[in-house]
Amino acid sequence: MLIATFVFVVMKVCVKLVPHIPAIEIILFRCIISISICLYYLNKQKVSVWGNNKPVLILRGSAGAFALITYFWLLQEIPLATAATLQYIAPIFATILGIYLVKEKVASFQWIFFLMSFVGVIIVQGFDARMSTTHLLIGIASAMGTGLAYNFVRKLKTSEHPLVIIFYFPLVVLPIASIWSVFVWVQPQGWDWVVLLGVGICTQIAQYFLTKAYQSEEVSKISILNYVGLVYALLFGWFLFDETFNWMTYAGMGLVLLGVILNVVLKEKLAEKPATT
Repeated sequence: MLIATFVFVVMKVCVKLVPHIPAIEIILFRCIISISICLYYLNKQKVSVWGNNKPVLILRGSAGAFALITYFWLLQEIPLATAATLQYIAPIFATILGIYLVKEKVASFQWIFFLMSFVGVIIVQGFDARMSTTHLLIGIASAMGTGLAYNFVRKLKTSEHPLVIIFYFPLVVLPIASIWSVFVWVQPQGWDWVVLLGVGICTQIAQYFLTKAYQSEEVSKISILNYVGLVYALLFGWFLFDETFNWMTYAGMGLVLLGVILNVVLKEKLAEKPATT
C-alpha cells in the first residue's frame, strides 16, 4: 500500500503536467498501456484474462471507471493536494459500503471519526476559493466510486489473479474513452508523449500493489496508508505547481487525517482486547 500510494501521487503529477490535454484522452492512453501490460504478463503466467467471477469483475471495472473519469477531471481543475483530500475520503466510503458488501463490522465510535473527516473536507472547500461546490460534489461522488471499487476487489480476493482484476478496469473504460476522445482530441506534442506514458506505467505499478493490499487485508485496516499520499501531494504541489494554502485549509486537511487515524487506531485496539484477556 505504501508503494502504491507514492506511485499514485507521481501519476497525479503527470496528469497535472498536461493540462492542455483533455482528461478523457489521458485516460484513453492509460487504458491502452494498462491493457497491453496486463495481457503480456497474464499470457506469460498462462492465466486466463476473463477470470472466474465476471459480474463482479465488470462491476469493479464500472465503479473504477466512474471514479477515474471524475477524478482526472478534478486533478486538472483544482490544486493537487485539494483533489487528493477529496479522494482520500474514499476509504471511509469503502468501510461504510463494506458493511453491506463484504459484511465487515463498524463500531459505533467510528461514525464520529467519519463525521470528523467529512467536516474537514467541508472546511477545505469553504476556505479554498479554487474549489467550488461543484468540485466538492464531484469529488465526493468520485470517492464513493473508489470506495465501491475497493469492496468489489475485496469480494474477488479468493477467486481472481490481481492482474485479472486490474485488466477489467481498462477493459470497461476503453470503449467509453475511445468514443469520447474523438470529439475532444488534442494532438500530444513532444514531451506530452513521455508524460502520457508515465501516467500509464505509474498507474499499472500502483494498481498492482493496491490490488494486492486489498486482497491481503481488511479494507478498514490498510486504507489508512492512503493518507500518506496527502503529504506527497502537498510537497509536489508546492515544488512543481507553486500551490499554497491558508491555515484553515491546512487545518481541514489535518482534520480529515485525524478522523481516519483515530478510526483505524482505536478499532485495532478494540480488536486486540479479546486476545489479551
